[in-house]
Amino acid sequence: MNFLELKVPPVAQVIITAAAMAGVSKVAPALKFSLKGSAALAVGLGAIGLGSAILGVTQFKKAQTTPNPQALEEVSSLVTSGIYQYSRNPMYVGLVLILFSWALYLSHFLAFVLLPIFILYMTRFQIQPEERMLAQKFGKAYQTYSVSNTK
Repeated sequence: MNFLELKVPPVAQVIITAAAMAGVSKVAPALKFSLKGSAALAVGLGAIGLGSAILGVTQFKKAQTTPNPQALEEVSSLVTSGIYQYSRNPMYVGLVLILFSWALYLSHFLAFVLLPIFILYMTRFQIQPEERMLAQKFGKAYQTYSVSNTK
């Protein structure tokens, strides 16, 4: 299954997952639920997710390294400041929050079932290969950062 590592861009995975969420909500309307204030909560969580992702990209740009997960050979520095003090993967956390907000907006049980599938896929085929590369490229510095930042 290594052939899937770093092949599908994370934004494409979000689009695929969001479309699947919308699809399952149409196919099984009986599994829809109603939660007062869910639209407002969805907008708020989506904004937080978008903000987290933007802060992650901005920090990479400040460090003059690539935020492109498909171009790991172009990574020029280990980013540990800003939002990366709190999370090793703020862009991916942001994407999960965006998808969670979409599931909440759809108010459909099956939409939420797709979230762990997205997280597992991203962990296995995106985050783990990225972290292997960072460990190889930055050695002890990455090891120290990853131990001190386990979020």
